[in-house]
Amino acid sequence: MSTRDLLVLGAGPAGAATAIRAARAGLSVTLIDRARFPRDKPCSEYMSPETVRHLGALGVLADLERAGGVAIAGTTVTGPRGSALTGLFARAGTPFRPTGLSLRRQVLDAALVDGARKAGVEVLEEHTVTDLLYERGAVAGAAARIGDGSVRVLHARLTVGADGLRSIVARRIGQRRHGFPARMAFVAHVAGVPDLTDRAELHVTNEGYAGVNPVGGGLANIALVVPAGSAAGARGDVTAFALATLERIPGVRGRVRRDGIVRPFLVTGPFAARSRRVVTDGALLVGDAAEFFDPFTGEGICAALRGAELATETAVEALSASAAPRAARLAPYQARRRAEFIGKWVIERMIGWGMLAPRLFDRAVERIERRGLAHTLIGVTGDFIPPREVLNPKFLAGMVL
Repeated sequence: MSTRDLLVLGAGPAGAATAIRAARAGLSVTLIDRARFPRDKPCSEYMSPETVRHLGALGVLADLERAGGVAIAGTTVTGPRGSALTGLFARAGTPFRPTGLSLRRQVLDAALVDGARKAGVEVLEEHTVTDLLYERGAVAGAAARIGDGSVRVLHARLTVGADGLRSIVARRIGQRRHGFPARMAFVAHVAGVPDLTDRAELHVTNEGYAGVNPVGGGLANIALVVPAGSAAGARGDVTAFALATLERIPGVRGRVRRDGIVRPFLVTGPFAARSRRVVTDGALLVGDAAEFFDPFTGEGICAALRGAELATETAVEALSASAAPRAARLAPYQARRRAEFIGKWVIERMIGWGMLAPRLFDRAVERIERRGLAHTLIGVTGDFIPPREVLNPKFLAGMVL
């Protein structure tokens, strides 16, 4: 098989977006995934206006809206002791548009993969990566097992690991770590959930949190996130564990019925995974393969799409030479990625660690709402207001004083 410019391993949002942008830039691209699309994936399925902007740039937004995506005006967060805040995108500066979008990942991912095909990408489904290839010490592609059990060898000048939380590329590159707090998520689609609005809901308790938001077709996305130690109670009956835990959350109690479950609970985690090395000779990481903390802010998809944009810019420049790019030529991606996401990483961790102190978290929620800071916070977590609007003494003092 001929050597491609780019081999992208993983066809989720990060991988598909990288493939689309690279093909548009004139690179020859192969995109592979172990699944056949459409396929389900556990996710909060919540996207801010900034995510919508990226989807528009990728050329798939109109198709997604025709598929029944639900416009989301913002988010309501309820603390462990009953305090609540509501942040609205339209009141948080000047987003791409005043609403975000919520829809099933089954629809989103399939649309992005189809967009890759339209851009001229070679898409190979049901290809499970088994290992990386090396030439003269650099990554030079991958080996993948296909449906009949045989192994297919795929050569590329640059390999992109977009293969998610359990990335084989990240493990081969090295320095993949899982940290604290380790949490697990249980995500289902449920019909007949009462009291849904045009806002996503997050209900924080002493034992984790739950997210509720409409995804179209009369369904709600129900996401339960708990410490990994607590998740051990799900062994044997995931549904019973999830329903029992949801019943202990005041804002969700009585709203999720077993007979309303349309797609069973899918499990993912543990979170707090990070690859200290995101570039090496001949390869780089993007999306969850590079870093994933906690889904509370709901913007993993936006980070994946923005990361894909940064990765493609570096790839196009690095591949302008005839040789496979060495780590030094890919290093600008790592630096730009850090500069782009460092503020958001700090906020994600501030919220994630804050949930471990329920009294403090509840106090912060109450202060943010009372002092009119909720819209700013939702704009920052939604990626269209710079993190410095939260990471400053005035805002932080307003949260607790």
